Amino acid sequence: MTTHSSPAWPHCAHGAGPADPVGCRGIHVPGHIACVAHLPDTDRDTYLAGLTPGADIDHRGTPFTEGLLNQLLNAVRDPNTADPHLGDARFEEAQFSRDSNFAGAQFFGDALFDGARFSGVARFVGAQFLGIARFIGAQFSQAARFDEAQFSDAAWFVGARFSGAALFGGAQFSSNVRFSGAYFSRNARFDGVQFLMAWEWGPVMCEGRVVLSGAVFGAPATLEIAAKEVVCTRTRWQSTATVRVRHASVDLGHAVLEAPLAVTAHPTPFTTSGGTLLDETVLSGSGAVRVVSVQGVDAAHLVLTDTDLSDCLFSGGFHLDQLRLEGCATLASTPTGWHRKGIAPVRWTRRRTLPRNTTGARRPPDSPPSPPVRRLSLVGGVRARTTPTPPAPPTPTMSPPCTGSCARRSRTPRTNPAPPTSTTASARCAATIAPAPRQPNAACCGPTGCSPATACAPVAPWAGWRPPCSPRSCC
Repeated sequence: MTTHSSPAWPHCAHGAGPADPVGCRGIHVPGHIACVAHLPDTDRDTYLAGLTPGADIDHRGTPFTEGLLNQLLNAVRDPNTADPHLGDARFEEAQFSRDSNFAGAQFFGDALFDGARFSGVARFVGAQFLGIARFIGAQFSQAARFDEAQFSDAAWFVGARFSGAALFGGAQFSSNVRFSGAYFSRNARFDGVQFLMAWEWGPVMCEGRVVLSGAVFGAPATLEIAAKEVVCTRTRWQSTATVRVRHASVDLGHAVLEAPLAVTAHPTPFTTSGGTLLDETVLSGSGAVRVVSVQGVDAAHLVLTDTDLSDCLFSGGFHLDQLRLEGCATLASTPTGWHRKGIAPVRWTRRRTLPRNTTGARRPPDSPPSPPVRRLSLVGGVRARTTPTPPAPPTPTMSPPCTGSCARRSRTPRTNPAPPTSTTASARCAATIAPAPRQPNAACCGPTGCSPATACAPVAPWAGWRPPCSPRSCC
């Protein structure tokens, strides 16, 4: 770390000069006036030989080569498990050139890597942090691998910067984890991660994808993410959670919701815990959020606020009638215009839907009218459509809206209920509406009765279809 201010600990000062008055910032090895990197070989070997598994080490500001780090970890390696065992490990502002391999290491005390720089691949695969794990302001120039790592106490990655891929697959966070202000230049993968107490996750900035597929959130959590994509397929939400998103397309396919989950498009850039705005310059656009799939999701616990659902996949979802849409929801329109069905062209018109009565069985006559009800229908079982305006007045060719009386009848339990049928509530409600009186068809009704059915059929069925003539339909 290049800085002209002296560190808070007694430092090595190796290589100090007019250009760099501080020199090496590594802390003194006990009994010496140099850091472990600049000790004579004999003194370094003596120091490393005196270390035992589980020993406390302090190498703040020390520059580590790959070979020197391996010597240090070998000195505290447990002979039974062949894994490094460390007590309190202090590596604040340490510099790790090339790869650093802490795979399988067990930190029985606090592991402090605040401000550390990892120039190569940082491997913490299978590491166990029994105390506090802090990577505040750490910089990972290449991939950071925390696969299968276990964090028993608090884990803080506040302000950490991941220039390569960040891999946390299968990790377990048993206590609070914080990623406020973390920046991911590539993908951030949290596949199968267990967040048992993730009460504050973010805000984070990711130039690629944030993958939470298969993750488990066991406690109330608030996630704030600015990214291109947020993938939450098969994610298990065991407690209430709020996911605030910017710029991203969100995939909730086959997620398991055991408690209410709110996905919200955040209107303004996020603010970190330090009060600074999260840098979102690499993400173009206004910050709009698209939900691309709720397939296989029980929507009874799902709330979507200010999201774009124009390309959302709804097929396979459960309790879609209980899905809550708040704010401004953008939904797709039904297909219109001329299309081909086989060899015959057909014209598709806008779908007619029955408005649902949601004002309740009894409503005071002097109460103000309810706002227009947002009605959701599926186009081919895949797309969504909303009609926020009141329905048009009924015409002879259009079914009038549902009345409160028939809606109450559908909700009131019957003494002798009829056997269940496949008819939907809307169809049963429409069946209770008296049909419009039929108008005589003068073109096919003659003085002797109805003409043959072929004479009443239109020339082109798609140009204004009319049922074939019959005594009940036209006369």
